[in-house]
Amino acid sequence: MTRVRFEFEGPRGRVRAAARAMGEAASAGDVVALVGPLGAGKTVFAQALLRGAGVPADVRVSSPTFAIVHEYQGRTKVLHADLYRLSGPESLDEVGLFSLGIDAITVVEWPERAGELVPRETVWVTITRVSPLRRRVVIEGEGPRAESLVAAAREGFASKPRRVAQ
Repeated sequence: MTRVRFEFEGPRGRVRAAARAMGEAASAGDVVALVGPLGAGKTVFAQALLRGAGVPADVRVSSPTFAIVHEYQGRTKVLHADLYRLSGPESLDEVGLFSLGIDAITVVEWPERAGELVPRETVWVTITRVSPLRRRVVIEGEGPRAESLVAAAREGFASKPRRVAQ
């Protein structure tokens, strides 16, 4: 399988544009894992990705820290999970997140808590806070879907950012 990687640093608007473009390119079955410390911008990235996936601007997209998973309807079902409160992969077995996501786009914050349950063809997005207004983002994965999502993010990052509803 082909491994792809796209790394960039830029203002939050460019990061949101890349995330939105990924959401526009995403389809049911895709899994996007968001990695980074508290305050890095994982939820902001998820919000923009969900908007790109067709979740309407009037629908509030928030971190599902306490609910674990929120389900949204865009052009397909979208699952947004936050695994921060889970103690480990055994807790995720009860939720069944990755089996639920077969017919959905699945966006996961704190995926490292899922261990080996994360599907192999997941697209990994690592976000690092460089300054209050700048982020370093690495997007990588294996296979044709990863190639498609990485290419979309690259195009989105290069385009003129537009205002993204939260």
